[in-house]
Amino acid sequence: MIYITVKFTARPEHVDNWLELVDDFTKATRSEPGNIFFEWSRSVDDPHQFVLVEAFRDTEAATAHVNSLHFARGTEAMSYAVATIPQIVSTEIPGQDGWSEMGEVRPRTH
Repeated sequence: MIYITVKFTARPEHVDNWLELVDDFTKATRSEPGNIFFEWSRSVDDPHQFVLVEAFRDTEAATAHVNSLHFARGTEAMSYAVATIPQIVSTEIPGQDGWSEMGEVRPRTH
């Protein structure tokens, strides 16, 4: 699995419409056959920062994503809305094909 996390810092005038700005890109990526997940979150410490957590089946799927038309369109649109160069962590996790359960926390009742 190719696992990627990206931090985007939006310009103040784009903070409120960030998720709308990336909506087509998000939907298109989620429909790719090699996409495992593609999820946006907003930082609790910096209201201008959005975090993207994404995963692809393998290198071929990640390469197809980066070479897609919706990737080109999405990154073009985001380039006008970011305040800084995004920060990224990208790594391959062999043998992993999605989320695993966390062992330390389980739902409990009183």
